[in-house]
Amino acid sequence: MRRIKTLHDLCRQPSLVTTMLSILAGSLLASLAAAQQIGTFTPEVHPPITYQTCEAWKGCTTQQGSVTLDANYRWLHTASGQTCNPSGFNKTLCPDATTCGETCALDGADYAGTYGVTTNGSAVDIVFGSGGARIYLLDDTGKNYVNFKVMNQEFTFDIDVSNVPCAYNGALYFSEMPVDGGLSATNAAGAAYGTGYCDSQCPTGINFINGTTNVNGSLGSCCNEMDIWEANSLDTQLTPHPCNLTTGDFVCEGASCDNLCDPSGCEFNPFRVSSQSFYGRGSSNVVDTTKVMTVVTQFITDNGAADGTLSAIKRFYVQDGKVIPNSVVTLAGLPEVNDITSDYCTAKMTVLDDSTAFNVHGGLAQMGESLARGAVLVMSLWDDLAGDMSWLDGLEGTAGQPGTLRGPCTPANATSDPSTSVTFSNIRVGDLNSTFTQVKFGQCGGQFYTGPTLCADPSTCVFSNPYYSQCL
Repeated sequence: MRRIKTLHDLCRQPSLVTTMLSILAGSLLASLAAAQQIGTFTPEVHPPITYQTCEAWKGCTTQQGSVTLDANYRWLHTASGQTCNPSGFNKTLCPDATTCGETCALDGADYAGTYGVTTNGSAVDIVFGSGGARIYLLDDTGKNYVNFKVMNQEFTFDIDVSNVPCAYNGALYFSEMPVDGGLSATNAAGAAYGTGYCDSQCPTGINFINGTTNVNGSLGSCCNEMDIWEANSLDTQLTPHPCNLTTGDFVCEGASCDNLCDPSGCEFNPFRVSSQSFYGRGSSNVVDTTKVMTVVTQFITDNGAADGTLSAIKRFYVQDGKVIPNSVVTLAGLPEVNDITSDYCTAKMTVLDDSTAFNVHGGLAQMGESLARGAVLVMSLWDDLAGDMSWLDGLEGTAGQPGTLRGPCTPANATSDPSTSVTFSNIRVGDLNSTFTQVKFGQCGGQFYTGPTLCADPSTCVFSNPYYSQCL
């Protein structure tokens, strides 16, 4: 995922601090000790959400979780309410990382009112408003991120992008962030307050990196990243981004941040490499983005076990009760495939003149090693109205060159719309083919049943009694 790297650009809200101070003006100012790093102006109440873990034959079990807002979107202030980083860190308050960590506190968030984030059961909705949001999934303790391990597993969710236009991106992806958010002597807030972000762009605008306060804005926060879903209602892509010879998140500075990861990745964008009528608005497309869809991503290993090497990333959609395989690549010179494999990535580099960075940084094997260690789930809604979202939904590069047209959007389509929104729901992870279809003879319905209700072909779900239906 290509992302801007400064706090100002990330928030897209030049008046964010003013807005926050206005909202909090009526709050009672609490006294903070010198080393206090969690503010008390606004109580932090994580919006609750459920997700499911699934096993073949046994169905799915509901887990309790919640979401938390990324630390960079929050108000960071002193005990007296003085802002620590209106545009870069205040060097009087934050002359160094230790002092800043002891002096400045991250405050709670007004999720619905300021950031447009609301939850309902298994669903989370983000309304863009004046700047969008980035959120993470917390476990039932509310103190740690859920650590997803998806090798030889599948990850499934429902998505509504019907209200996401050109130049906006409703994204869901995995980041090899620290599960505790990088707790340390200078970061006592941790995952509960959304710290520890990293990705394959090595962004330098992150306030807390690997437990360190990034007071000079010179540190980059790098880690392996698996973009499961980057999309609006016009285009979508699936992209692994490996970082070579790295484990977890790591800090870089200046020029050392270059060439540590693959920021472009090996993407599968149906519009670019396959069919311009596979995904889009209306019934003329195979996948109609005016309707809710289920998105299934499988991480296939060479030995059929979690300890194997990642050999393929497969994608399915489910819509209107039908399982829809990913579009088949028909671009000249590429093997006929509809998933991401090492052969696909290598061939695409040659035919489309893409960067070779994916293989240089370890390719699918490296991506698999990262996913085996576990990753944090990130969900976000952001925009780039200046036209740089063309890497997802428009013309990237020179017109007429192979593969440069990545989507149907143009700069003329990129108009501001604060009502833009995305809804993620029914997050499930589990054994292959356990989260969206049931095998023959498996249960597919009944009171209190929480597993998949769609039967794998050629079976159909047959009612037996109010408590049990079976794939036959």
